[in-house]
Amino acid sequence: QVQLVERGGGLVQPGVSLRLSCAASGMISRIYAMGWYRQAPGKQRDLVAVITAGSNTNYTDSVKGRFTISRTNAKNTVYLQMNSLKPEDTAVYYCKANRGGVNYWGQGTQVTVSS
Repeated sequence: QVQLVERGGGLVQPGVSLRLSCAASGMISRIYAMGWYRQAPGKQRDLVAVITAGSNTNYTDSVKGRFTISRTNAKNTVYLQMNSLKPEDTAVYYCKANRGGVNYWGQGTQVTVSS
């Protein structure tokens, strides 16, 4: 089992930055990739960004140039730096880890962008 704990969400105004973190614990060996997803009310959970063990990154088009995903050298903590936040970024953000082809999810952290 892998446990994931997200931190860093909050209520901010448009244009503000936030950094989310996700710490993995438990069976953290053999984690191939970690990523961030988000889900707004009434919508599906969508990919935001993912980083692989080889440090390849992928982003959804709506966050390219604004968000940056990174992780520690130990690869057990992943970050999402979110700049120039927009109201449409409002969602619950979930951390995901893939270990041995199995996905593990965090509990989510709320990000609200509103003026």
